[in-house]
Amino acid sequence: MTTTAVAESIAQFRDRFQNITREIGKRIVGNDDIVGLTVTSLLAGGHVLLEGIPGVGKTSLVHTLADVLHLTFSRIQFTPDLMPADIVGTNIVQEHQQGGGAFFEFQPGPIFANVVLADEINRATPKTQSALLEAMQDVSVSVGRTTYRLEQPFFVLATQNPLEMEGTYPLPEAQLDRFFFKLKVLYPQEEAMHAILERTTQNETPTVSRIVEGAAILEMRATARAVAVARPVQAYAIKLTLGTHADSPHASPMVKRYVRYGASPRAAQTLVLAAKIQALIRGEAFVSPDDIRAVALPTLRHRLLLNFEGEADEVNTDDIVTELLRTVSA
Repeated sequence: MTTTAVAESIAQFRDRFQNITREIGKRIVGNDDIVGLTVTSLLAGGHVLLEGIPGVGKTSLVHTLADVLHLTFSRIQFTPDLMPADIVGTNIVQEHQQGGGAFFEFQPGPIFANVVLADEINRATPKTQSALLEAMQDVSVSVGRTTYRLEQPFFVLATQNPLEMEGTYPLPEAQLDRFFFKLKVLYPQEEAMHAILERTTQNETPTVSRIVEGAAILEMRATARAVAVARPVQAYAIKLTLGTHADSPHASPMVKRYVRYGASPRAAQTLVLAAKIQALIRGEAFVSPDDIRAVALPTLRHRLLLNFEGEADEVNTDDIVTELLRTVSA
């Protein structure tokens, strides 16, 4: 591509990104970083796990995102009695109209949508939670001996309550690793509470416009993947990932003391892809170490498995990642 074409591509990406986040911001107050990182995950082809206490706007964020995009939307309410077939679908018996016996017909489940809200995912049993594994990784589901492809773009937004709350199950590590980001939705500040009440307790509710469709999102994904990454910057992402392992020379003191298992290579892929989008948002055609650092916390916080001492001391993985960013040089 010529220099002019690259500049136009970057400008178009920035405009679309800003338009999407601006529309979402008409309803969602005080969580600009959460909104930006959620859209980043969508454009990188990843999935997002939103954690927070009930009532802080996790589900509203997902609904608003679906309203802004020209995409099909589906919601799955996870409960203890939910079964895997309730998510992926099942084969049902049908009869030929002209007679001649019965046949099996596949009835697609709610997973067959572009944007899927897995609401309160950790209230279902691990068996049901794992039904999302194949869909999130391979963008397909298998029922019996048949594999069904899901339509791109495919984006799972899962919400969960903190594990200390009643009736929750921890997500399997294999499933946590498949989430591009884990984002913590915090309680809003006082000024943001005023804006929330003003927008939600009156006769008129804020309306949003649909900004982009599926083809445009896939085009933005291709633009992001084309961003150049210098070898030293890529090496920084690798060192951060390796630094989450206690036996690595890049490990920080807290990692050596509290971490049982570190991040997988999928974490390094996430760091680089997310950093490419950060670079485009800044209007640059190359990735800097600051772009890596900007996405390190949501990328790594859910990919660290603590040892017994870490569990006993109730160590926060955010503190481990923060220390790692201080000790690993770019």
